[in-house]
Amino acid sequence: MAARMKMTSLLQRNLSVVIRPVQYRDLDGIERLTQESFAAQTPKGACDAMRQMQWLRGWYGLLKCLSWFPNPLRYRFCSYVAEQGRMLLGMIQISPFNRTHSTWRVDRVMIERAIDKQAVGSQLLRYCFESILEARTWLLEVNVNDKDALALYRKNGFQRLAEMTYWEIEPELLEELAKSEPDLPNLLPVSNADAQLLYQLDTASMPPLVRQVFDRNADDFKTSLFGALTEAVKQWVTKIEVVSGYVFEPQRKAAIGYFQLRLDRKGQQPHVATLTVNPAYTWLYPELLSQLARIAQDFPPQALQVISADYHPEREEYLERMGASRIEHTLMMSRSVWHKLRESKFVSLEGIQLPEMLQGLQPARKPIPGGMSWAQQGQPVSPDRKAQPNTTKETVVFSCNNCNVETSSQQESADARQE
Repeated sequence: MAARMKMTSLLQRNLSVVIRPVQYRDLDGIERLTQESFAAQTPKGACDAMRQMQWLRGWYGLLKCLSWFPNPLRYRFCSYVAEQGRMLLGMIQISPFNRTHSTWRVDRVMIERAIDKQAVGSQLLRYCFESILEARTWLLEVNVNDKDALALYRKNGFQRLAEMTYWEIEPELLEELAKSEPDLPNLLPVSNADAQLLYQLDTASMPPLVRQVFDRNADDFKTSLFGALTEAVKQWVTKIEVVSGYVFEPQRKAAIGYFQLRLDRKGQQPHVATLTVNPAYTWLYPELLSQLARIAQDFPPQALQVISADYHPEREEYLERMGASRIEHTLMMSRSVWHKLRESKFVSLEGIQLPEMLQGLQPARKPIPGGMSWAQQGQPVSPDRKAQPNTTKETVVFSCNNCNVETSSQQESADARQE
């Protein structure tokens, strides 16, 4: 370890940090960074990270080919590394959050322990901010206990958006929930024709600031043919089955509740549920969870994980009352494009030469003097002007259909005006 720190200090003095896209030779270094980053966190995070590394090694060649041309999987693995003298210092992974790519998400940032995390992490973040021109807003989630990551993100303009809580419902509790019959008479399957209803439900279920950052539209709730085929292949490979549905209110002709349940048929991972409920219909939480529990009875017994935000107080109160346990507490942060404008350098006007700028406003020809006298009344007139009285007579004729008007004006000399 001492030799590594000494080598790192020498590299920092002699070489600059280079940021570039991930290559296949970086996978070993990324795996080492993953083990070091998730060692002090929850076992869930470490297990998910190692599983993702195994998946990345198997599909790296295909993902690299898909990133070369526009397709729905182009940004499936969009990552950059910081390198200094052939030594990997850190890695950042990003992905688009919505269909229009106006909001991007920072999935994870991993930095070598023996270096300045704030400096390298800031360089990685700034590189992404400057490279992804279509991104107006950036979004991320960070554990509330990770002080180094919080300091890094706040230093680079991220601000608090919401607090997220991850809950886990034990299999025994799911069996008790499955015994009650859910009161959901208008439970319907989800299709692309229901995208507008789901978009309206998603808009009503979150505060305006979160809605502005997410910047979703109806297309985000549709599934393309290519996306459906890809999801089907993924479910077949991973043995994951996805079940979704929504509750329709016939009087208002609107969706008031939605759920998506990802079930592991192998029984190795916990089931994951996504819930969206209209704030005016909070009585749906017990009914939807009972429906999820009944669906999960057909699969191997596993715990059910649910996410709630601080703007969902009724959901958190119900989950805590029913006996669900908190497994992780994160902070959702966002960074808008206005930070980029405020961080731009101020251009000083002192170095601008005004005479050089106004060269284009100078007349192209020498001005021709007219016959008008600019001498004011009471101002002394030169003797030359007195000696040469102007007796020029100008005649202007205005003609129209019915009349001719002739106007003559004669300029008198200064002596005549005095008389």
